[in-house]
Amino acid sequence: MIKIVVTGANGQLGQCFKKVKDDYSDIKFTFCDSKDLDITDKERLRLFFDKDKFDYCINCAAYTNVEQAEKTPDKAYLVNGDGVKNIAEECIKHNVVLVHISTDYVFDGEKGSPYTISDSTNPINEYGKSKLRGEEFIKEILEKYFIVRTSWLYSEFGHNFYKTILNKAKKGENLSVIDTEIGCPTDANNLAKYILDIIISDNKDFGIKHYTDRTPMTWFDFAKEILKKNQLDKTTKLVRANNYRSFAKRPKNSALLCD
Repeated sequence: MIKIVVTGANGQLGQCFKKVKDDYSDIKFTFCDSKDLDITDKERLRLFFDKDKFDYCINCAAYTNVEQAEKTPDKAYLVNGDGVKNIAEECIKHNVVLVHISTDYVFDGEKGSPYTISDSTNPINEYGKSKLRGEEFIKEILEKYFIVRTSWLYSEFGHNFYKTILNKAKKGENLSVIDTEIGCPTDANNLAKYILDIIISDNKDFGIKHYTDRTPMTWFDFAKEILKKNQLDKTTKLVRANNYRSFAKRPKNSALLCD
């Protein structure tokens, strides 16, 4: 039996792990939200890992508000940087393999083609910089880890672009969506299964991985696909927007080349 602890379990990806867990009978899961286990609290982390033995820790805990990170970067660095360092230190102490979720925003988006795991990072906003700091702490502290970069997550859980577009369309609202950014929309359920499949395969090819649903598109294209899939494309007006106001700089093309 493989024992896994999932942090940030009430977030979008964490809930996807809860949804698919019954498909993995060889895994015993422990799910912890921020109230159960605050990754920025070193003492609570120490007591938690001292109390039980785990084979893997899947860290879904993260500060993901890109806009707010520009205004209050210390909060982003506390969770995405220092919090990740705290987990890595407990993992090496207890011989736990860390699986950490990172982002396409560690890149600047200027390459013009999908990013590989060997491409140089160069984040252009505070969120991306804080996530990169977490990656750097992991590489400094651990040898046994998987850093899984992904992008544009959506699912039936939490707040995400897919649900926002769907809800507005069902209310009969007109939609104005930008087409100046390119990325790869990724179903968080697929990401959860990808990670668990790595674990049950006993994969020892540690390091950085890229996982998305592999189809680069703009936010406008994604909105169009959402409407079509839900038979709302004939009844909803969708127009391209070129004046989306964002406090944070965002990569123009952050598509990832997957393994």
